[in-house]
Amino acid sequence: MFKNLREDIQAILERDPAARNALEVIINYPGFHAIIFHRIAHWFHKKRLFFIARFISQVSRFFTGIEIHPGAKIGRRFFIDHGMGVVIGETTEIGDDVTIYQGATLGGTGKETGKRHPTIGNNVVISAGAKILGPFKIGDNSKVGAGSVVLDEVPPNCTVVGIPGVIVVKDNRKVASLKKDIDLEHTTLPNPVGVELECLRRRVKELEKSIRTIKGESKSEII
Repeated sequence: MFKNLREDIQAILERDPAARNALEVIINYPGFHAIIFHRIAHWFHKKRLFFIARFISQVSRFFTGIEIHPGAKIGRRFFIDHGMGVVIGETTEIGDDVTIYQGATLGGTGKETGKRHPTIGNNVVISAGAKILGPFKIGDNSKVGAGSVVLDEVPPNCTVVGIPGVIVVKDNRKVASLKKDIDLEHTTLPNPVGVELECLRRRVKELEKSIRTIKGESKSEII
């Protein structure tokens, strides 16, 4: 556990330029506090001491604003940046070197039992306000854009944006194999809605031109 915590601190120092030193991370980062609480709660959950585990998770939620169900499985070097409003469901599985920003939700879609929350691969970045809902996988090295709602499986090396989420980038960047190569650039993503609106605008313009042409021909015939 202590080895994992050291790795979590190092991951924060590498991915957050505002983090100056380990002491600052330990004292001032709610995402790090939530991870500590979760690792303790998860230990009790595996021992089937469910009430104690859930109580610890609720204490963590009160102090950090981050709700992680004690049943969730979280890998190494996990980083929750800012973190307020993050929700991670019971059957969620998160790989290594994952980064999640504030307001993201890893949730279910109904009252189904069993596996009902997403599985997140390695080196995944989930941007602010993103919602990933359902028991499917987000592939390794993928990014989910801010405010996106993802309802279907995402292959590795993809970028997903929009409501519902649409894959807009796939296999056009280097696959991150080291911690230093984790791509945290999630502010310059394509805008599929904007592209569709532009296509519609051009189509309307073409139709208006055609209508003017037809009206002009009709006028000439009358004359």
